[in-house]
Amino acid sequence: MIRAPLPAQDGPAPRTFARDVVRRFRSGPGALAGAAIVLVIVLLAVAGPFVVGSDPLAQHVAEGARAPSAAHPFGTDKLGRDVLARILSGARISIRIGFLAVGLAITAGTLIGLVAGYAGKRVEGLLMGAMDVMLAFPSIILAIAITTVLGPSINNLMLAVGIVYVPQYARLARSSVLAVKEQDYVEAARAIGAGVPAILARHVLPNILAPLLVQATLGVATAELEAAGLSYLGLGARPPAPEWGAMLNDARDYWLSAPWALVFPGLSITLLVLGFNLLGDGLRDALDPNQN
Repeated sequence: MIRAPLPAQDGPAPRTFARDVVRRFRSGPGALAGAAIVLVIVLLAVAGPFVVGSDPLAQHVAEGARAPSAAHPFGTDKLGRDVLARILSGARISIRIGFLAVGLAITAGTLIGLVAGYAGKRVEGLLMGAMDVMLAFPSIILAIAITTVLGPSINNLMLAVGIVYVPQYARLARSSVLAVKEQDYVEAARAIGAGVPAILARHVLPNILAPLLVQATLGVATAELEAAGLSYLGLGARPPAPEWGAMLNDARDYWLSAPWALVFPGLSITLLVLGFNLLGDGLRDALDPNQN
């Protein structure tokens, strides 16, 4: 007997965790504002230098410290360089520093946390003891020490900031591994003879990524502040690189006569940090299964 096809059922799509995450994220005004700020800054960093047309490194001493005008919307610095062009070019540097530094920190920290959380007490004590020693130093002091030893440069700045924040991700990954490794699916994989690398890669790591990604989003904002602070102290980008912290350092000598050279880089740092903080808070709320 041939059965007639069942009629199509109209109704809302079934709820899934991914749909709930998207729904919660879209319902948060702070999350949307943060995503919009970050997106706009990234787009300006990519397209801005071509739109403005001014060379961020070109010096016109005769036009030094000029107030904002139609020709130079953000004014010029003491060497006559267009501040808007330098900010847009510096956005590329700042974003690259933030992402690469956090990428280094989350990669190294996650590996350390995975091993520490799964290997046992002796290995855990050794690895986490080293992380505790690093955490005993204020992050800015440790970053200054690393950049002093390696020398001031953008690459060394990214390396220093990344190293400083490895312990945070290691401790977070370890605590998540300790909760996950006792779950039934991990026990089942262990019972059928799966190796430790396979268990960590296939069963443990995918289930601890959510808090790490949230922390990474928030960590980009902190890394931007650390990088700007080190550049302000002369331990990061070297002149004439248009990094925002270095621009603040350069403008401090004449900020009374040309405050725009100090205000606009400072506002740029503030907006970028605010955007990533709002985005990180929104992701944390969206990934929380206890939220409605």
